Amino acid sequence: MSAPGALLARQQVPGSGGSLLSQLALALICGGYAVGSALGWGSAQLALIMGDFGLAAAALIAAVSCFLYARARESRFRPAWLLFAVSSAMAACGNAVWGWYEVVLDSEVPSPSFADFFFLCFGPPAIVGLLVLAKRPVTRAGWVCLALDSWLIGGSLLTLSWSLALAHTTHFQAESTAHAALSLAYPLLDIALVSMVLALHFRRSNANRTAINTAIAALAMTVLCDALFTSPLLRENYRSGQLLDAGWFAGSLLLAYAPWGARRAGQWGEGAPYNRGGRNPVNRNQGGRNSAGRSPVGRSPVSRSPGSRPIGGSLAALTPYLAAAVCTLGILYNVTEGRRVDRVVVLTGCTVVLALVVRQGIMLLDNISLTQELAQKENHFRSLVQGSSDVIMIAAPTGILRYVSPAASGVYGRDAEELIGSELASLIHAEDLGRVVHEVRRFLAAPPAEEPTTRIECRFKSGTGEWLNVESTVNRHQGGLIFNCRDVTERVRLQAQLQHNAEHDPLTDLPNRALFTARVRQALSGRRVGDPGTAVLYIDLDGFKAVNDTIGHQAGDELLIQAARRLQDSVRAGDTAARLGGDEFAALIVGEGSRDQAARECQVHEIADRLRLTLSQPYRIDGNEVRVAASIGVAFAEPGISPTDLMRNADLAMYRAKAGGKDRVELYAPQMQAEVVRRTELATRLRTALHEGEFALLHQPVVNLTSGRVTSVAAQARWRSTQGILFTPAEFLRVADTADSQEGARTAELGRWLLEEAVEQAAERNRAGHEVPVTVRLSARRLVDKSLPLGSVEGLLTRHGLPSGSLIIELADSDPRISFEELERRLVALRRLGVRIALDGFGSGYAAINALRRLPIDVLKLDRGLVEGVVESARLHKITSGLLRIACDLGMQSVADGVDVPEQVVALRAMGCTHGQGMAFSGPLDEYRLRRALVRGEYPVPGGTAALSVLAGGSGGSLPVRHVGANGSETITRPPLRSNSETPVPPT
Repeated sequence: MSAPGALLARQQVPGSGGSLLSQLALALICGGYAVGSALGWGSAQLALIMGDFGLAAAALIAAVSCFLYARARESRFRPAWLLFAVSSAMAACGNAVWGWYEVVLDSEVPSPSFADFFFLCFGPPAIVGLLVLAKRPVTRAGWVCLALDSWLIGGSLLTLSWSLALAHTTHFQAESTAHAALSLAYPLLDIALVSMVLALHFRRSNANRTAINTAIAALAMTVLCDALFTSPLLRENYRSGQLLDAGWFAGSLLLAYAPWGARRAGQWGEGAPYNRGGRNPVNRNQGGRNSAGRSPVGRSPVSRSPGSRPIGGSLAALTPYLAAAVCTLGILYNVTEGRRVDRVVVLTGCTVVLALVVRQGIMLLDNISLTQELAQKENHFRSLVQGSSDVIMIAAPTGILRYVSPAASGVYGRDAEELIGSELASLIHAEDLGRVVHEVRRFLAAPPAEEPTTRIECRFKSGTGEWLNVESTVNRHQGGLIFNCRDVTERVRLQAQLQHNAEHDPLTDLPNRALFTARVRQALSGRRVGDPGTAVLYIDLDGFKAVNDTIGHQAGDELLIQAARRLQDSVRAGDTAARLGGDEFAALIVGEGSRDQAARECQVHEIADRLRLTLSQPYRIDGNEVRVAASIGVAFAEPGISPTDLMRNADLAMYRAKAGGKDRVELYAPQMQAEVVRRTELATRLRTALHEGEFALLHQPVVNLTSGRVTSVAAQARWRSTQGILFTPAEFLRVADTADSQEGARTAELGRWLLEEAVEQAAERNRAGHEVPVTVRLSARRLVDKSLPLGSVEGLLTRHGLPSGSLIIELADSDPRISFEELERRLVALRRLGVRIALDGFGSGYAAINALRRLPIDVLKLDRGLVEGVVESARLHKITSGLLRIACDLGMQSVADGVDVPEQVVALRAMGCTHGQGMAFSGPLDEYRLRRALVRGEYPVPGGTAALSVLAGGSGGSLPVRHVGANGSETITRPPLRSNSETPVPPT
């Protein structure tokens, strides 16, 4: 292949640069050939070579180019390009044979010759290839019309050509039958090819349009040159190398360029290698805004104008009539010139007229069918539009409504005729109009292929004056817009209700935790960033659980509703009151930008205190007066603090207020967080110590104050360090009092361990002959907890074989949040198992008298606070004496806790106390020392002054004490042992 052929056949990359270079090279080559032909190529021999073998080379390039393109592309047009390759190959062979005679043999070309055979074979493949490129009719009538149109054009051209030249050629130049047939074959094939070119110009496929147009133009140029060659005037003087060869040369190269050179064909046509995403660039810029504002849909610079398609359609429809007019003109020409009308002209004209009549009949029937189908479709769509529950509106580019479907009366409450002619903007809510206009402009500016529709939701004015929420699907329509509207008012209301329910408490209708957190985040952001005046109040209702337990949950709900109403009325308009869950509320006090932090803290503290007093006022519920208190924690915003941290600080302050006595206001301090961390760490260490066996069980004897005999032992847990030191239980007992937390769950495990260890060791002592009951201290909350079911206590006693009456449970406290009914049922069930009940701390709790009245108590244990001052304070002496008298009258055993000095022993015994426990007799003992004490069986009790010195010597059960020096060093000292506990602690 020559260099020009390689340049033309090269596949172009998608870009305008490559396509322009190819077109420029093509123009230069064709122009150079035309200039050479016009100048005669400088010599007769070179003119013959370029006129014969040059044309053969150009046709060969076209054949190879079309063949390579058809081989590389899989499409339905592949046979067409193969046929064009065959047609060009025939032309190349014909020119080569012609050159063989003229250049090589230097003789005249015989007529007919093999060159004529190849030239005649050029036309049929080209004609069939054009048929493949044509848009295929979908009906039989379409195929008939295509054939009739081709004959109308071909017959008209035949009539005109026969009248002008072909008849003369037949009559005067036909030296032989073969020569006459050959003379007629060339123009007839050209007429057929021209007919196909003209017919396909209006029926070409949309796919690969540019390549097809180029191929048709190449064939048209070749046919034009053939027509000029066959005319008698030119053929008599024609020699190879003249200017007419430039047309054939350009036609061949143009056909070679057609499948490859057009950038748009290569990028967007059928089988194109660069068609990524399937976009059609014809519509790339459709939908742009019209600068004049008359049409919302703009035109792409690469797309045809809206008026071009109707013109093309009109020309396609008029083509058969124009052909018939040409045929008529041919006949009239012969008549007006006085010539005899040739039979061929008459016969051809009759067939053209007959074809025109048949085609007109087919078109008439087709139009009737289309009219009926159009009427049916129009009725169908009119029924759909009028019967639809959605409102369909068509708006002009000016915003005037041109059409409104009848559904408007049911949806909008307004007749469709009333809405037609009104401006759409006047029906949309003023607050939504700007957003709607912006969305419409954005939609019109977007490419229709990428965004064919859009959705708009706005408020629409109804006939009653109400505003309806309307959702519209918007489409483009002939320069305007179509709105498919539906009423979504109920859906919007439901969504608003669901959103409200998701953000508000269902009982009190106050904001819930999620919305409150969002409000806190909003208060800490924006222009209020770093405002230290913003504060969060956490509020807990003290005694609310008692209300639920005593008068029912319905009354509790009513109390919460009234408390929420009081809280809502007490905060400012810009503040937020919320219910976080249960009986916990919160309030957000937004800062005022004040720089005086102390004054702001004082102001918020006063607000919180007033709120506490408001919430603590009596509530009227079902005719009853109910009282609860409020514990409030306050935390102020700090620069950079997060909403979670601020709410956590307020929560910690609230729990500090509850721990400090309830019904009070507490401000957050940083040490509160440190204390929480310390308690959490301690609770974690507590669980680890339980699993690793770091806890030890000690027992303190309970002594009869008259005889000194040991009547029972009180079990106490001690935390043994790795150095063997037993630490005081003060810290981990405070953790054990933590309620409703993970730490409380861990200390429940400690309580179960204490009970199991005490029962197991008591059973072992019992089997060893020391039948002394063991006392285990449990809180009322642990007794009613599900983690300590009744079956577990019964199973524990049975498993270890502890006889009835050998276990005493000390009721540590009486939490007002715990129901007395549930506690009473629990204690009665324990007594049925033979477990005795002791009331610990008698004389200190406000519910002690109520406990005596309702609970099955066997032993009263005086509080250590009464025992410590019973000798020095006459007032305490009288109170203690009265309490002991109550115990005696009820037939209960009395035990004094914290009897540490002999004077207390003497005083308590004189008041009627029967038993005592404290350092006056013995401290907590390990199992080894306890058994030695039980073997002895009794302790000396003071009966006079002689015993005071002995008793004042201290307890033999004293534990080692750790002293920490200023430099961090530790020393351990042990008090002197009593005679009954001089044995050292055994190694562990």
